[in-house]
Amino acid sequence: MYYKHHVFFCTNLREDGRPCCQRFDARAMRDHAKARTKALGIAGPGGVRVNTAGCLDRCGEGPVLVVYPEGVWYSYVDQEDIDEIIDEHLVHGRPVERLKI
Repeated sequence: MYYKHHVFFCTNLREDGRPCCQRFDARAMRDHAKARTKALGIAGPGGVRVNTAGCLDRCGEGPVLVVYPEGVWYSYVDQEDIDEIIDEHLVHGRPVERLKI
């Protein structure tokens, strides 16, 4: 396995007014996750890769991200939620139950 965890952030923007992740500043949250994983030294081969995804088709459930290989889906509100996902799931291997969808 090239990465221990692969994190996909939906950053889709729907122009027609339907719910979408980008209306919740998803790109900024992805950028924060990328910077934080790098700062913690867990980014890169054998560690964590944070990527942008197109529509993951779950935008109605809030801004979403999914962590593979576990296939754990999360919704989040702010950087503190992203930090909790990084600290608990990506560093310690414990999915964050309160943020799972």
